[in-house]
Amino acid sequence: MSDTAPAPFQTALGALFEARGARRVHAPIIQPADPYLDTAGEALRRRIFLTRGEAGEHLCLRPDFTIPVCLGHVGAGEALPRRYSYLGLVFRQRPSGPGEFFQAGIEDLGEANRATADARALADALAGLAACGVDPAGLDIVLGDQGLFEAFLKALGLPDGWQRRLVRTFGHDGLLDAALKSLATGGVGTLDRLDPELADLARRREEGALTRTIRTRMEEAGLPPHAGRSPGEVAVRLIEKLAVAEARLDDAPLSLLRQFLAIDCPLGEAGDRLRGLAESADLDLGRAAVFFETRNLALRAAGVDLSSVRYRAAFGRPIDYYTGLVFEARLKGSDEPLAGGGRYDRLLTMLGAAAPIPAVGFALWLDRIGAATGQAGDKS
Repeated sequence: MSDTAPAPFQTALGALFEARGARRVHAPIIQPADPYLDTAGEALRRRIFLTRGEAGEHLCLRPDFTIPVCLGHVGAGEALPRRYSYLGLVFRQRPSGPGEFFQAGIEDLGEANRATADARALADALAGLAACGVDPAGLDIVLGDQGLFEAFLKALGLPDGWQRRLVRTFGHDGLLDAALKSLATGGVGTLDRLDPELADLARRREEGALTRTIRTRMEEAGLPPHAGRSPGEVAVRLIEKLAVAEARLDDAPLSLLRQFLAIDCPLGEAGDRLRGLAESADLDLGRAAVFFETRNLALRAAGVDLSSVRYRAAFGRPIDYYTGLVFEARLKGSDEPLAGGGRYDRLLTMLGAAAPIPAVGFALWLDRIGAATGQAGDKS
């Protein structure tokens, strides 16, 4: 097994990343598993190759670079802002294809001007694809914004439990549609079939005791930590299930939410579409709407043609740590992204940073790029 990417990519991306002020870093292939299990969400968690160390600690083969880069930054206490680049193998269980493949990308940490950093991430991702020989005219580029989605939910006045549930489904079309149907009918099931002790704790909103009890039950059943949600996640969702089961959204706000999620237009037209919907319903999207427009200006300044990017209000990426911008670029007619990224402002504090650190980044799938450009077999 070689951790060396195809030679043309090594050269082209190395030069690009250096020109973009991103310092090359390396991360061990064997990583502590808990940071992934705790922060990345089920979509990535179920694809991780897990093992145990001699002391019984959970380890994994490196499934991405974002978390190792962030852990390395937190551990080293580097000054901010800081840009890091990487290029190497990642390991994930996949329905088809090899379980190891190359990724390259940039993680941009600590840039206070979030609009500038967001624009730079998308512009650099597109530049990386071009440097690898991908024709920009053959790309579909889609952009979403979880922060704007959250602002719309808040403006509608949804109960907190429902807001959290809908945010968790962002990026999972089937789950989001099911949640909307539940919100329309006012029922998501009950806790009647639960163990009586768990049901009682959930009804009394005793999150700590419920978490401890669930953890004990999981250990008694011999369930591994990657089998599904963590005990804390299960406890929170059981408690929320009671609240959301009692809520039913009236037809008018539900219709507005569906209208918002149906927005799918060139990014340059999205501001007017969003503003028109908000004004027609007398909704205040606050700073999220202002930031959306500011970021579009920054994207133009970074050389991104807004007419080549589609804004889809319902578009998200199924990784739990994203908080704002999300984007992907893929070949026209393909379902597999060649590049993808987003903003993850809460991740570094979850990984031990003493204070919040704004962060955004992207990854390039070099195996897919190689197949698309006919360079898949050329290794250095």
